Amino acid sequence: MTIRIFHASSPGAVVLLAAAIDAGCFTEPDRRILLLSRTGPAPETVADVSESVGFERLRTRFDAVLSWNDAIAPFHPDGWNPRADDAPLWERHFRRAWGLGEEELELVVGSPHAGPARALTQVFAGTPVDVYAEGPGAYGPTGEKIPPLTGTRVRRLLHPDLVAGVRPLLLGEYGVEPRTVPAEAITKVVAELADLDVALPAVEEPALLLGQELAGAGLIPAADEAELRREMVRGAAALGHTRLVYAPDPYAPWESPAPVRAEAERLGVELTVLDSPLPVPAEVLVHRLRPALVVGCTSAALFGAARFHGLPVAAVGTGLLLERLTPYENPERTAVTLADAVLPGVGDGEAPAARQEPSTGAELDGLLAAVAFAMRPKVRADLRPAAEHYLAAHLDSRTWRYFKRRRLASLALPGVVPARLAFLRSNPALRRVVRRARALRGGRG
Repeated sequence: MTIRIFHASSPGAVVLLAAAIDAGCFTEPDRRILLLSRTGPAPETVADVSESVGFERLRTRFDAVLSWNDAIAPFHPDGWNPRADDAPLWERHFRRAWGLGEEELELVVGSPHAGPARALTQVFAGTPVDVYAEGPGAYGPTGEKIPPLTGTRVRRLLHPDLVAGVRPLLLGEYGVEPRTVPAEAITKVVAELADLDVALPAVEEPALLLGQELAGAGLIPAADEAELRREMVRGAAALGHTRLVYAPDPYAPWESPAPVRAEAERLGVELTVLDSPLPVPAEVLVHRLRPALVVGCTSAALFGAARFHGLPVAAVGTGLLLERLTPYENPERTAVTLADAVLPGVGDGEAPAARQEPSTGAELDGLLAAVAFAMRPKVRADLRPAAEHYLAAHLDSRTWRYFKRRRLASLALPGVVPARLAFLRSNPALRRVVRRARALRGGRG
């Protein structure tokens, strides 16, 4: 008997898992268990995924639904990890509490370097692992080095094809093969949820503004986040849209729509703020409202609206985020880079097309490889040649926004070293001296 445990911490993740099951991406186990978690700085303040619109239809794919937060209380789900010596004790505890017995297990988790996924792969050592990524983070490097005993167990990476023709980099250091979850399976699941009797604004062809938790995640100050929301309204109005629907992030209960309302009133455009008692997945809003324009920052729903629904989209705040994200290896950098590179900006002054393709697929692959290496040079050391090639050929006033001069200098990458001294970059002895100097300098602090 085989039991497969699917971990999810967002409605979008459950939608992707349901679509993968429907599309036959998994063999049939004897039991499927959906393990839900509430994460973030204050998980007790946000709604559980099981309370989102349409969840009852999604749960029919699973034999049981369990709570990770309840299982490890009072520990925080993002930060808790078992001590190595305690992992076998925790495994016995979970097997007893969840009725797993001594059956064979398989895990399906988000990126195993962080949060509950990391803890699960440590507790259930030796268990085969499938990894999924619901958003554009799949196209970036693994957040940090993961133990070989975990990485070598990962069989594949499941992801939606959010950016056509681009190969994900996540877990590439272990040679993990990506597998695309078919778009038709995803849209079919979303349509199933959208068919429910949910009270949504009756606004014809609105511009849909997608709220996204940025300040709460520590990415930018609250004042900058409020300004980005006002920019959404200004951008949509400048493109000729007079009917707007604003959808606050349902997992940021502290988010205030006041800045959006005030800006809409100032510009004289009609604004409806979504106020649903239950969290409504953004993908459902896109499907039901069929907006004339979707405006957002870096969310999977923004990419999906363009890729899967062919809708005009516009990104906001990417320039600010590229400048403000710290440290450079912030995991949100990949999503921001992609949104900036392939989606039209809301302030471009022209009606966005359904999709703004990059100049070439190879150039986009090169950009992502260079950013990935700059973010995680120890995790993806194999990407150095691709990074050097891209930077030598494409670093200009347009692409400098994706890099930091000090970062390139510390890695001896093109852009800060004069061309006549370029041979020094490949000198291993010199690189060792630079690393030693940086270590000594850090030691003095």
